[in-house]
Amino acid sequence: MSFRDRLLAFTVVVLWGCNFLAIRLGLDHFPPFFFAGLRFAIIAVPVLLFVPRPAVPLRWLLLYGAGFGFAQFAFLFWAMEAGLPTGLASLVLQSSAPFTVLLAALFLRERLDGVRLAGLVVAVSGMVIVAVGQGAADASLLPMTLAVLAGLSWAVGNIATRKAGAADPMRLMLWMCVVPVLPFFGISWFAEGPHVWSTLGTAVTTVDGGLALAGLTYVVLAGTIAGTGIYASLLSRYPAGTVAPLSLMVPVVGFTVAWITLGERPAPSSLIGGVIVIVGALAAQGGHRSVTSRTLLRRHNAPAPVEHSPTWEPAQESPHVDGSHCAQPEPPRGRPRRPDAVRAR
Repeated sequence: MSFRDRLLAFTVVVLWGCNFLAIRLGLDHFPPFFFAGLRFAIIAVPVLLFVPRPAVPLRWLLLYGAGFGFAQFAFLFWAMEAGLPTGLASLVLQSSAPFTVLLAALFLRERLDGVRLAGLVVAVSGMVIVAVGQGAADASLLPMTLAVLAGLSWAVGNIATRKAGAADPMRLMLWMCVVPVLPFFGISWFAEGPHVWSTLGTAVTTVDGGLALAGLTYVVLAGTIAGTGIYASLLSRYPAGTVAPLSLMVPVVGFTVAWITLGERPAPSSLIGGVIVIVGALAAQGGHRSVTSRTLLRRHNAPAPVEHSPTWEPAQESPHVDGSHCAQPEPPRGRPRRPDAVRAR
């Protein structure tokens, strides 16, 4: 991965690490499924009006939207609404990284070299240390399970992104936001009731509503359009096993932001685990270059194909009785055909 792309990846880490605080502000006012529906509807409406659909198979677009867009945030918002702390949510969701590596090895045949695999193991070990330091063992089983399912859904979306192979990853990401809108609003209508739409009115008249709108704005612009757009672009150019481990550094930012703003103080072991996560995630970027880079280099160095002039015709061969081959006497090999004969054909 180039230095520029590493900077882009770290930008995603910061944007997504702060995203969990924005989600918490939104969930303090809006019900979880309704909030998720708003998040994608704000993007989907202008996309349907002004952005052409990406030239990818529909099945991969739908799987991307169902996994990354719908299932991931349905489980994540439900887990945070059920009481999962903000910092711990940012950590457990990164189970998507090992899930992505495993699914990529199974379905994309991406090879895991020793350096990348060792880095992933180190990063996951750091996550376990952080989880223990933050009291994950004492957390309720339901929110933890929901967060792990969110990580698995994210991994499925990563595989769909790679399979889609979009020439314009940003357009693919924008159209992904169209898929979850109706499912989220449908579930919200039945599970949360039609009265949830009244929260839009109170959002502009109350303090927590104003903070929720600010959180919604950040989730849409920074977390989704900028963060997910850059992430999809990296996935389109590098193997999933290379890009996904970078998300393991998101909890470091998430815990720091939650500590500063919400008073969720990390334990000393969490700080040590955070350093281990960063080291492991950086090591997971080692190994072989991406298949895309090698393919582009091979295509660039390949000789251009030889094209024949339309006024020249190669000699035709016909079998003899004895099975040997020889060139037909007419027209002679290499002689240009007369223009009138070309027109007659």
